[in-house]
This record gives sequence, C-alpha cells and structure tokens, in this order.
Amino acid sequence: MTADTNPSAVLARFAAALNYEQIPEPVLRRTEDLMLDWFGSALAGKGMRPIDTIERFALQMGTAQGPSEILPSRKRSTPLFAAMVNAASSHIAEQDDVHNGSVFHPATVVFPVALAVAQSLGSSGRELLTASVAGYEAGIRIGEFLGRSHYKVFHTTGTAGTIAAAVTAGRLLGLDAEQMLNAIGSAGTTAAGLWEFLRDAADSKQLHTAHAAAAGLTAAYLAKDGFTGARRILEGAQGMAAGMSSDADPARLTDRLMERWATIETSFKFHASCRHTHPAADALLQVMQANGLAPEQIARITARVHQGAIDVLGPVTNPVTVHQGKFSMGTVLGLIAVFGNAGILEFDNSFKDPRVVAVHDKVSMTLDQEVDTAYPARWIGKVTVETVDGKIYHGRVDEPKGDPGNTLSRAELEDKAVRLALFSGAASESEMRRSFDRIWSIAGAERIGSLMT
Repeated sequence: MTADTNPSAVLARFAAALNYEQIPEPVLRRTEDLMLDWFGSALAGKGMRPIDTIERFALQMGTAQGPSEILPSRKRSTPLFAAMVNAASSHIAEQDDVHNGSVFHPATVVFPVALAVAQSLGSSGRELLTASVAGYEAGIRIGEFLGRSHYKVFHTTGTAGTIAAAVTAGRLLGLDAEQMLNAIGSAGTTAAGLWEFLRDAADSKQLHTAHAAAAGLTAAYLAKDGFTGARRILEGAQGMAAGMSSDADPARLTDRLMERWATIETSFKFHASCRHTHPAADALLQVMQANGLAPEQIARITARVHQGAIDVLGPVTNPVTVHQGKFSMGTVLGLIAVFGNAGILEFDNSFKDPRVVAVHDKVSMTLDQEVDTAYPARWIGKVTVETVDGKIYHGRVDEPKGDPGNTLSRAELEDKAVRLALFSGAASESEMRRSFDRIWSIAGAERIGSLMT
C-alpha cells in the first residue's frame, strides 16, 4: 500500500479538505446540539477539586490573559491551556456525549479545542462547525478501528481523542493533507489513557481528556510549522493498532467517508454515570414503574450486560467517591431504585445513602450473549429483578434514553445544561439562555467570541 492510499493518508485528506458546504444540514444541526450539550458538561466541572487542580496548573504554566475562555471560571488563557481545562471539566460530571460503536466521547476532546482555537484565530462559526465535524468523523472511525480489545485496557477517549483533537485544530489552522497527516502522526504517538485508575478512585480520567486536547492541539500547531509525524501511525507495523489492539480493522478508518456521517450517530447521556450503566438503568426503571415496586421489595437484581461493561465496571466493587460511584452498576441501579433517577444531584447527595447501598449490595452483573453480540453497535439493556416475595420481573430496553433513536430534544438538552450549570454555580439560568442563543445561531457568526458574556 502506497503512502498516498494508506488509511491514515486517506483520513488526513478527508479532514483537510472537508468544507461546510459538503456537510449535510442534519449533521450541522446535530453538531450544534452536541456543542450545547458539551457546554453544559463543561460548566458542571466548576469547583470540583480535580478541575481546580488542573486549572491552577494551567494558569501557572501559561497565562491568566489570552484569547480563549476557560468556561468554568470565566478566566482566559492561551488556546492550549483553555482547551486543557475545558476538556477536563466537561468529562467529570459523566454527562458528555458518547458514540456507541467506537465507545468514544467525542465532545470532550473536540469542542474544547474547536472553541479555544477558533477564539484565538477569529474563526467563523461555519469554520468551527466544520472543524468539529472533521474531529468527530476522524475520532469515531479511529475508535471503531481500534476495536473492543483496545477498550479493554485503554480509555478510547484518551487515545482516539488525541487524534480527534489534532484533526479539529488542524482543520481550523487550514492544514493541507500532508500537514494533517503529520499532525495525526504526532498526535498518535502521544495518545494515552489506561483504565487502571478506576481501581483507586484516582483523578486520571480528567487528565486523559485534558492531555488529549492539549496534545492534539500541539500536534496540529507543530505540523503547521513543518514538524513531521509518522505517516502510518494508525495501521503501521509499530503504530497504534500494533501496540494497542488485537482486533483492529483498518477498513473502519475510511468507512464511507462523505457518505456515512458518524457525527449524527452520537448519543447524549441522560444519567450522570458511565454509559455502560445506562441500558440496565433504563431497564430497571421500566420494571420499577411498570410494577409499582419499592426498593425495599427487591431481593436481587441481575444486570445482563456486554463484556465491556464487566471490564470497566467490574473493578468498582465498593465506590468511595462520587466519581467512582458513577462506575458502579450497583450504585447506579440503587439510585434508580430509590429515586427513579441517577442524575448529578442524586450522585452528589445520595450515592452513599443507606437505601442506595442496600440495593447496591443486591446487584450483580452477568454476561449476556445477545447483549454482547450486539455491542458496541447497539447497547441493549436487560435486567432481572427478584422480589422478597419470590416474584421475578424482566426489563429490556433496546435504545437507552439519549441514543439517536431515543434522543433528547433541544428543549431537553437546554434543561439538562441549565441543571448542570446551576448544580455547579457556574451560570444562572438567564445567562445560560443567552449562551444557548449564541450556540443555536453559531453558524451565522462571522467571528467566534465568548460563549459566557
């Protein structure tokens, strides 16, 4: 395979050449939806200890004055450090979007870079949207390419996300195909993110997105100045797939470019927890509501899941922090059983509520062949609930709330974003409504300004 036709080069040419007029209208409108959803998640991180730590680092290493806004604090810095903080902040509440097939959270690495670089360059709204779509399309395909074996050990948002960030920045910088290939090569060699942090309730998940945004942005700016990167970093003999996957499929990298728009396949998060818990949460809620069950009536809950859920959630047996609780199937189902919701307030106030813990201790996960075979293209939810009086109920959800076929409306997205901002104290409802107006009309913006003022 020549350098001109290898998948990395084809993907780079696509990203460099993509223009606004080529993107279908529904994809552009969906990108606005995804941006607004990300905006709420970014504000939700205000005041959280890991985000404050990363912001202090950013301002120590960079500057408190700059063209790009740090959303939670409303401070400003360079594009690099603003993107770093906003990426970390938008991933901590576990409310940012997810693409099922790639098991990748695009918004948290694409939009921080898109906003920071666009504000620095004075880019238009159309340029921001085009760059964001390029980042989504590239990152999703790379996540799909790396496969299920990759996700078992690596956090795809930290790995594929680094390249998605590079593509986003590169498109705004106007990189040509050769420069974009170099940016992808440099981003890929710095891509990282391991799941081991879950066992220790460590803060690494926010570092994964902060690093991905910063490293990807760096790779693009370096490429603009002539810095070269590996030409086959994805599929090469010592590239990402060789070191990070045993089931990589290079065909996924260029799957129907310009025909299939993966951006529009992206799901919104309804519950404030790891997406692997959502199908079972929706199925349990269905059982509880349909049968009028109270949590005290539950003797046992079996969540029938795919292997990826067991790999990620299985290590969290006794969550000691709110964030770790978001990766506990027992905690999430406990909140659903007790409160009928697993939102940001329920986690913050009640993840150790004795009633929730009581349900947590009755939850187990088991591998379900149908669910596992469908994953990751479809995330089916199945639960079996046994009651103290010996009754057995089964719940099933084929499309969890937030999936493209069961999506959130713009009104629901706005309500979700307002709740997140009010939770953290990052903005008032009236301020959020003004920001929404800016986002809904961003395609017409001649120059990207502040989202918060």
